[in-house]
Amino acid sequence: QVQLVESGGGLVQAGGSLRLSCAASGRTFSNYYMGWFRQAPGQERALVARISWSADSTYYADSVKGRFTMSRDNAKNTVFLQMNSLKVEDTAVYYCAAAPGIAAALRGRYTYWGQGTQVTVSS
Repeated sequence: QVQLVESGGGLVQAGGSLRLSCAASGRTFSNYYMGWFRQAPGQERALVARISWSADSTYYADSVKGRFTMSRDNAKNTVFLQMNSLKVEDTAVYYCAAAPGIAAALRGRYTYWGQGTQVTVSS
């Protein structure tokens, strides 16, 4: 089991920044690919960013590329999502999730999920 707890969400004006954190406990954190997802009201949950075990590979959705940066600190069992130049359309509940390997991550088979943190961007 891996327990994931997100933090860092809140209300910010358009153009502002937020940094989300996701603290993991349980099984060896460094064995997992990690992803950040978001779900806006009335929309399906979508992958925002993904990072490999050693952080040598990252993926970003086109909608956030160049504005968001995902990182991880395996020593602290934590992943981060730095969100800059936020837009109103970034408003959503953000979730972190863990996948047991690249194959699972590419198939969207994330095994563990956090409870989510709300990000609201005002105009």
